Amino acid sequence: MAYNNASTSYKETKIKTASQGQLIVMLYDEAVKQLNNALELVELNNSGKKEPGRIELISKAVMKAEEIITELMVSIDFEQGGEIAKNLFALYTWFNRELVEANITHDTQRLTTVRDMITEMRSSWNEIVSKSAAEANREIVGLDIAG
Repeated sequence: MAYNNASTSYKETKIKTASQGQLIVMLYDEAVKQLNNALELVELNNSGKKEPGRIELISKAVMKAEEIITELMVSIDFEQGGEIAKNLFALYTWFNRELVEANITHDTQRLTTVRDMITEMRSSWNEIVSKSAAEANREIVGLDIAG
């Protein structure tokens, strides 16, 4: 019980202290995790007896990924993002349409395609966040606070 509380507190602190870029990476990580979970469950269902409980778990995992993508959609800044923001919004919309269809049909190809694309986007964002953090650290190193 104490371990769960400590783990929850750590996760909450990590989220509260994360930069916007780090939060986006975390959202991508969770979406990929949920899609991997859904794929694993779909493959279990396809390889043997379909279980109603498993079907519900597949649906929950896919819907969680959809919710994450929707959260990413509403966080887009169209004023500053311009054409890139519009394209990103269109891509997220497509992701959610694919996931709705995949959830209905348990289509592993659709789930895999969306997961792989999100994984690529996550890598790009992680690289941006890492470079930004390195640049910020360089600026701090050169600071003379002693006067």
